[in-house]
Amino acid sequence: MRRRRATLLFLALALSAPGHAFAGSPEKVMPSVVSVLPEWPADARRTEEPEGSGVVILDGRTILTAAHVVDRALSVRVRTADGEILEATLKGRDRATDLAVLTVLHALPAMEIEPEDPKLGERVCAIGNPHGVGLSLRCGVVSALHRAGMGFNHVEDFVQTDAAVNPGDSGGALVNQAGRLVGLLQAIFSSESDTGKGLNFAVSAQLAARVGEALATQGRFKRAASGLRLTFGRTKTEHVRLGARVVSLKSGMLGQKAGIEVGDIIVRAGGRRIRKPADFVSVMAGFTDEGMDVTVVRDGKDKTVKLAR
Repeated sequence: MRRRRATLLFLALALSAPGHAFAGSPEKVMPSVVSVLPEWPADARRTEEPEGSGVVILDGRTILTAAHVVDRALSVRVRTADGEILEATLKGRDRATDLAVLTVLHALPAMEIEPEDPKLGERVCAIGNPHGVGLSLRCGVVSALHRAGMGFNHVEDFVQTDAAVNPGDSGGALVNQAGRLVGLLQAIFSSESDTGKGLNFAVSAQLAARVGEALATQGRFKRAASGLRLTFGRTKTEHVRLGARVVSLKSGMLGQKAGIEVGDIIVRAGGRRIRKPADFVSVMAGFTDEGMDVTVVRDGKDKTVKLAR
């Protein structure tokens, strides 16, 4: 489980709800989560996170996990909820999102992926293999959406939750009350070395599914390049807004063809608010052939352009 220690005091507003019971049927969801058992070379053995987790998707032979769980592994096996151990093959990995895909010969029950973002305060449950003790379920709420720039990966689109997450849960499932995947467990942001006391993050189901399907079918995930180089920016209008300032752009690439100019401040893209460069990088990871609208502030006025191939 990736961890980043906080150097500042973070204040969180907790959304309290009476009880965190899982409304769905755990017996139907747990078989879609596996424990990941990597075999590492002697110089790469880990004591804090000797095992990991994974989520069965697509055809039941495809398992989505965190790339750092299997990094440098000589071989990988998975242990099912009922204790069966299967040999697994690494199909592909994407270091920018810290996601990887394993394949097994024996089909397992695949988890359904939630197509929509969860709501703030929505009850969710984390299912994983904490500290290698075996699969377990812990529940909490969605604390925030679309977290980016947290310092874990180059591309981030995190669902933040207060559900307890520990080393070994990496690659596990964050599920909603219907038992559908809303995120893939990946990181802990804590103020101390103790586990389970910080802010916990899962890659959004939309990003995880997009990368996972590409790795499963092509062995790699290819992101669209905007050709924009960005830095932090803020508008000079009466109503000041944070955004991503364009400091340079490559000729002939998506940004330049859309009419974006140096000095523009991107404040919205793909229907999401952009407050910093990492937000735009996150949105671009979901770019499709349908293109997306990008709103920039230029000369104190909003201007919307279409980013398209």
